[in-house]
Amino acid sequence: MGDLANIVKAYDIRGVVPDQLDESVAEAVGAAFVQVTEAKQIVIMHDMRTSSPPLADAFGRGAAARGADVLAGGLGSTDMLYYASGDLGIPGAMITASHNPQRYNGIKLCRAGARPVGIETGLKEIQAYGERSVVSLPEPGTVTSVDLLPGYADHLRKLVDVSSIRPLTVAVDAGNGMAGYTVPQVFDGLPVTLIPMYFELDGTFPNHEANPIEPANMRDLQAAVREYGADIGLAFDGDADRCFVVDERGEIVSPSVLTALIAARELASEPGATINHNLITSRAVPEIVREHGGNPVRTRVGHSFIKAKMAETGAVFGGEHSGHFYFRDFWFADSGMLAALHVLAALGTQTKPLSAVTAEYSRYYASGEINSEVSDQAEATARVRAAFESRPGITTDQLDGLTVGEHEWWFNLRPSNTEPLLRLNAEADTEETMARIRDEVLSIVREG
Repeated sequence: MGDLANIVKAYDIRGVVPDQLDESVAEAVGAAFVQVTEAKQIVIMHDMRTSSPPLADAFGRGAAARGADVLAGGLGSTDMLYYASGDLGIPGAMITASHNPQRYNGIKLCRAGARPVGIETGLKEIQAYGERSVVSLPEPGTVTSVDLLPGYADHLRKLVDVSSIRPLTVAVDAGNGMAGYTVPQVFDGLPVTLIPMYFELDGTFPNHEANPIEPANMRDLQAAVREYGADIGLAFDGDADRCFVVDERGEIVSPSVLTALIAARELASEPGATINHNLITSRAVPEIVREHGGNPVRTRVGHSFIKAKMAETGAVFGGEHSGHFYFRDFWFADSGMLAALHVLAALGTQTKPLSAVTAEYSRYYASGEINSEVSDQAEATARVRAAFESRPGITTDQLDGLTVGEHEWWFNLRPSNTEPLLRLNAEADTEETMARIRDEVLSIVREG
């Protein structure tokens, strides 16, 4: 099969089609996935990219060649794949490149019960098997088509009670991604006036990239919320596992604020529960969790790390700065749609506007994530550490990159897993302090 090292990432497989990822690669990975998981049955879904159906078919052929029966779920979001894996108790594969540009595609994998497969939990072994020739078994498995959308929608509606919310006007920007397929089914029957934006499934992303963490990709939604007087705006990425929110003023609500809001809701249902948050979420998150009687546990960035920590601690909920939200009752997996239902429930069961609902969860000023291209990530990080660590009152840790802080501010500087970049996130009590710390760190990082 050849070398797969260029497309096997920390959490999934991702590459340019067809140069790095084609049907032969997908078939080999499908066979390797069955070999490593020893699965008798698997489920496969795919997103709306033009390359996704043939890649899904090829993955299924490889899996069947190794004796596994394949349930072909067709179009779906990544959290629908997690639902299928969890509900059916079988491993799963999602063909998607999430928010990446159209020339990319990828494969997200999970074991039975939606347990993540990353580089430390099986992906390295899958790479090794995938680089060998596929050996078919005498009795290949079968391939059967299944419709998973109704069951997925019903399951989410059982996890969040939205039956008694007040009438709401909701603008949704699907970014021509999979939310355009799932939102109509999930929202069916709710007292919601839906303003659909870019619901047409189109993997060429003709309107904007399906990556709502970039502010430019949120501008159309912000404008629509203001134009139509919507109560809330929701934006999803390409495979709809992430959700971003805009309030009634057209202002973007920080994912840290959403983490704190959902955590408070979960703690109201289960007092004293554990909440996981990655180390880049706002300092307000652990504060609010403690104020609501919960136990906050800090984790590394990345879904495989937070899912593992949630399983270890039995956490009821976890949130990341990137718009990923994880739920114990959803097999510890992330679901942008489930997070959206929580926000709709919080908004729709009282009369205040969303900006007032979220105000109590917003306490500090954040820089957002700022990338710097550097030739030597370790050397640049060492320069920053040397500049700060000897100052009075400073704390440092290296749970994930370098985190430096004191009582008025903190920042985290961590390397990208796939690019020669350092990612900076800073937060402070005042906007002036945040800007000062942000600019000082960036000047040190970029001085070379």
